[in-house]
Amino acid sequence: MKAVLDFINNYTWVVEIALIFLGAFLMYLFFSRILGLIIPRLQRTKIIWDEAFLKALSSPFNYFVFLWAVFHAFRIALGHVKTVTLPLTLDSLETLTYTGLFVWFAMRFIRNLENDIIRIRIEKGLPVDRTSVHAVAQIVRIVILLITAMIAMQALGVSVSTVLTFGGAGALAVALAAKDLLGNLFGGLMIFLDRPFSVGDWIRSPDKEVEGTVEHIGWRLTRIRTFDKRPLYVPNGIFSSISIQNPSRMTNRRIKEEIGIRYDDATKIDAILQDCEKMLREHDEIDSNQTMFVNLIEFGQSSLNVQVYCFTKTTNWVKFQQVQQDVFLKFIDIITKHGAQCAFPTRTVHIPQGMKQYS
Repeated sequence: MKAVLDFINNYTWVVEIALIFLGAFLMYLFFSRILGLIIPRLQRTKIIWDEAFLKALSSPFNYFVFLWAVFHAFRIALGHVKTVTLPLTLDSLETLTYTGLFVWFAMRFIRNLENDIIRIRIEKGLPVDRTSVHAVAQIVRIVILLITAMIAMQALGVSVSTVLTFGGAGALAVALAAKDLLGNLFGGLMIFLDRPFSVGDWIRSPDKEVEGTVEHIGWRLTRIRTFDKRPLYVPNGIFSSISIQNPSRMTNRRIKEEIGIRYDDATKIDAILQDCEKMLREHDEIDSNQTMFVNLIEFGQSSLNVQVYCFTKTTNWVKFQQVQQDVFLKFIDIITKHGAQCAFPTRTVHIPQGMKQYS
């Protein structure tokens, strides 16, 4: 018993360290238990950020408790062991460590919040602008990284004002050396601000061989899935120098077709045109509020050419094909009903009177 008391008296700092680690372990158990009880309840509330906050805090806080115990144990031990030297002061090392944990927590929180916002809007059947959500999240991440970088430099003894003073010349050199990279970064920023397209949109360019569905918009690259299911990676800087079509945002799809009718059926053209236009106006899938006409437009070499021009209500490509097919089949029915026929390329040979014919 006396030996134990003598050890405690001589090595009180060891007992303090043991108590610190014990307290950290109990805090870890308590916090884990509280999270296990609170998070399931928060999932049933309408508030988004609270669940995302606690989920993001769980792992960084566990490491924080452990590292807090380690740093306090080091302080106590260094007070009794003078032979240990560190490349950094303990305060600076502790600041850097806690800054790293904060960045870890902030990035997890932003990611959770981003995913929860998208998930909840999808569950409620509301429209989701993934591009805007992702853009705001990216901007917040950059701001946090810049702030923590300045805190880290301050902890290392680097003057932030000096860095900002000489940063202009360095920024110019970096800009000249990495102009393509910066062009892509600014191109990505313009996509987020102007929003010519969003994730999930079908885009194409008449200037470049770019066509497909947008899968991801990053700060440097945009990933597009082509219709043959190949990934296409396009640097964002290209979008500032080419024109982009966004068929996903069209309000209607257009049917524009020419139909040839025989010259022998010229007297039936007027009735055919009236019936075809009437059919379009009564068609459930044709938008009668848009431009619509069925007109004779040309005396062709072997046919009277009729142009059909109208717009469907649907923008879905597959359904549009079905509607267009139905319209064409009804045109054939109307032409046939009037005893007329669609024309095909023909040539009439006139034989002068009196010329012999040989069979």
